[in-house]
Amino acid sequence: MNIRRLSPLALATAALLLAALLVPLAVSPYVVKVMIMAGIYIALACSLNIIFGIGGMLNLGMAAFYGIGAYTAALLSVHFHLPYLLALAAGALVSAGIGYLIAFPTIRLRGIYLAVTTLAFGEIVSLILLNWISVTRGPMGITGIPYPSLFGFELRSNTSQYYFLLALLIPTLYAMWRLGYSSFGMALRAIRENEEAAQTLGINVNAYKVKAFAVGSGVAGLFGGFFAFHAAYINPGNFTFAESITLLSMVVFGGMGSVPGVVLGAFLLAVAPDALRFLDHYRMIIYGVLLFLMVLLRPQGLISETVSLKWAAWSGGRASKQAAAAADIHSKGGK
Repeated sequence: MNIRRLSPLALATAALLLAALLVPLAVSPYVVKVMIMAGIYIALACSLNIIFGIGGMLNLGMAAFYGIGAYTAALLSVHFHLPYLLALAAGALVSAGIGYLIAFPTIRLRGIYLAVTTLAFGEIVSLILLNWISVTRGPMGITGIPYPSLFGFELRSNTSQYYFLLALLIPTLYAMWRLGYSSFGMALRAIRENEEAAQTLGINVNAYKVKAFAVGSGVAGLFGGFFAFHAAYINPGNFTFAESITLLSMVVFGGMGSVPGVVLGAFLLAVAPDALRFLDHYRMIIYGVLLFLMVLLRPQGLISETVSLKWAAWSGGRASKQAAAAADIHSKGGK
């Protein structure tokens, strides 16, 4: 392979991957644990980006799908001793299936009506987790979740779980990148901008919306399952409305519709509370002020959708022409 033929974007991606692989060798176990949570939030924010950032469907119940995946994987493992990978897959499939079913009655709703509906769904799931004591143990949560195990090898340390998270996260992010800038992603962006115009172009609006919901919910469920095994204990407090708002903040902060922007925004907002810990009681105030100023002064986010479309066009591939055309439209629109 001739390294001179690689684009700067590919080289930067390779450098980031190398840095991610070296993290456990350079930092303390506590920092590795923070990086694991940052990785989970990156995946969750990207799943919401497909639905909200690219699809334009304001979903305030994303934590519900995260929780459904976590509880499904945990319950199947604790009560039926399902192997780790199968439990993760089951969490993803159940979340994707419920996302698919929920999408049908909600896809005709827009804006605040869709937001209220998804908020209500999130609250219903939260109440079920809290009150269905015979299955979920209510506020006591699920205990005794075993260590993750791959082919007989237990992932007991944070370092081994970190590397397994990378093995899950990297293909997920690659899929999110390809999906976001493929013809599927471009159709979703067209629907977000103007449903009627998209429909006149022959785009099946309802089908694309349902698929976006199912994909986003499935990714959230997959990483919900990972979180359950990593934490070894889950309770309804892990999947509240506050988590949905945190994910929404990450998408807006990073850049709606921008996959690299959402990755960066999710990482910064996930590690910021720990990075500001030296400020003691003032850290959450400063965290909130920084978030407020960022949204006020740069509403397009850290890496805007236009920039990310130009990067996608620059990186080549089948979708590059579509991404370039979309970037031109965004640039003319001043976004």
